[in-house]
Amino acid sequence: MFNNLQMKSKLMVLGVTSIVALLVLGVLGITQLSKVNDGLDRVYNDRVVPLEQLKIIADEYAVNIVDTTHQARNGNISFADCISNIDRANSMISKQWSAYMATTLTKDEAKIATEVQNLMKGGDEIATKIKNACLSGDIDALSEITINELYPKIDPIGERISELIKLQLDEAKKETDLAFTIYQTSKTIIFITIIIAFVLTIFFVMAVSKDIVVKLQVFQSGLLSFFSFLNKESNKAQLVNIESIDEFGQMAKIVNENISKIETGLIKDNETVKEALSIVEKAKSGYLNVEIKSNPNNPELKQLKDAINSMASGIKANIDSVQKILMEFADYKFVSKVDDKNIQGDMADLIKNVNFLTDEISALLKQNLIDGVTLDKSTDILLENVDVLSTSANQAAASLEETAAALEEITATVVSNSTHVSEMSQYSAQVSSSAKKGQELARSTTTAMDDITNQVNLITEAITVIDQIAFQTNILSLNAAVEAATAGEAGKGFAVVAGEVRNLASRSAEAAKEIKAIVENATAKANQGKAISNEMIKGYEELLANINKTTQTISEIASASKEQEAGITQINDAVTNLDQQTQQNASIAALVKDIAIEADELSKRMVNEANLKEFLGKNDVKVEDIKRKKATASIQISKKQPAKVKTSSISKVEDESVKATKSVTPIKTISPSKSSKDDEWESF
Repeated sequence: MFNNLQMKSKLMVLGVTSIVALLVLGVLGITQLSKVNDGLDRVYNDRVVPLEQLKIIADEYAVNIVDTTHQARNGNISFADCISNIDRANSMISKQWSAYMATTLTKDEAKIATEVQNLMKGGDEIATKIKNACLSGDIDALSEITINELYPKIDPIGERISELIKLQLDEAKKETDLAFTIYQTSKTIIFITIIIAFVLTIFFVMAVSKDIVVKLQVFQSGLLSFFSFLNKESNKAQLVNIESIDEFGQMAKIVNENISKIETGLIKDNETVKEALSIVEKAKSGYLNVEIKSNPNNPELKQLKDAINSMASGIKANIDSVQKILMEFADYKFVSKVDDKNIQGDMADLIKNVNFLTDEISALLKQNLIDGVTLDKSTDILLENVDVLSTSANQAAASLEETAAALEEITATVVSNSTHVSEMSQYSAQVSSSAKKGQELARSTTTAMDDITNQVNLITEAITVIDQIAFQTNILSLNAAVEAATAGEAGKGFAVVAGEVRNLASRSAEAAKEIKAIVENATAKANQGKAISNEMIKGYEELLANINKTTQTISEIASASKEQEAGITQINDAVTNLDQQTQQNASIAALVKDIAIEADELSKRMVNEANLKEFLGKNDVKVEDIKRKKATASIQISKKQPAKVKTSSISKVEDESVKATKSVTPIKTISPSKSSKDDEWESF
């Protein structure tokens, strides 16, 4: 029957038993304490308080009345104080005695109290006599009362009050003994009640605890089996075997129902998990067209299933988009991008990198197209400038040939002057004519020297143009090498051509520097020859002015003519060297033209290959601004007019007409010193 009770009823029985035991203990304790309290109340009110009252009465008789009488007889106090003390003592005695008589009195106590009350009448009479004696001021009567009547009346009252006090103490002891007896009885009853309540409580506690522990063990065994099933340690979950109708039985029923339900749900969940793992393995192998089809029992697993399916489809869609872009890359199309809207994380990074690759390839192809078009335009300009350079070199060669012819004429003239010096001495009449002819020849020499100077200047400018072209060619070859490196394998051949162009440009620059140095030297020599020619003209003018002195200077003129012949020979050699250098420059210009043609063909091929591809910004390509450095030269060579060069590459050289300027100087007498003549011609 106890086993069929609900746990609430069992615990209620245990609680009621404990409460009843506590109530019994409480009632017994209160009852016994009430009795003890009543005894203590009686001890205090009927024994302790009367003791105080009796003591006050005894003190009033023994102290106030007796002492007041003696002091009044002895004159220590006045009769008025004596009367006042007697009245106060009578009042206090009457008050305290009335209060004492109002307490509960025993038979013996009442008997003695009656006797004391009778004796107190005699005390009152003595007190009245003492008061009357004091009123009358009769000291003798007061003395008589003190000696003969006072103590016989007062002392019996004190003795009987002492008996009452002893009786109060005896009654107080009886009450104390009664309270102790009540305490002993209460202690025994409470102890017995505690033992009974303890035994009953232990019995119920043991019974309820045993029932709870047994059912908890069964419950634990069932839960451990269920947890083993949850932890994959067993394949079947055991039910909780509790068949009682109490709370544990109800809990076992609910738990068993949920175990069965959870077991069924976990089986479905496990199937879903296995399918998910299979799909994950397929995804690892690269198959993204997969889907979880089983339906789990767990809502979170359902969400996970939907999330995995959504993730797989989303990843596949993104991979398909990336694959489509890469297929377009294979077809040389770099214009499409993957939409990265609402995509985050690593996939967003992948898509951004693919889009970045599209942008970078498009930018690279766009730059290649720009560089190709720019290179094409630059090679066109280079070809034009090379043509100008070749024309200028050929014209310079023709000018040098004419210069050589003029120098030959000057040489012939100088030789003729040397040959006919003796005839001039013999035919002084012909000196004037010869001097005029020499003067004309000197002027022709000055004109030829000016022509040589102008031509040399033109050569210097042409060399400067060559040097600038070599520098531009070197820069273009460097750019071509960079673009060839950017192009990779496709640009290796172009890199070799660019290197050869750079080497030819460097050699052209070095050759131009050497030619420039030689031309500067020739210019210096030509200037010296021009100065000497001017001096010769002045000399001829002096000869015409001083025809009489011609004979004296014939020998000096002959010597000067010989030195002049040697100088003209040196000039002729220098012009020959310049002609050789000009021919070499023409050859280099032809080689540069061949290289420029190859570079132009390569640039056009680069543009065509870039145009075959589709990429972003292709239609927005603009050719970089190129400062066209196109040099055109128009050189006209004649014996009487200096050459003219027009160029627009680096600086514009304006046409200059070299005019011989005549400086007016005083007549200089040429001394017949040989060393002086040698210095002049050596300077020339």
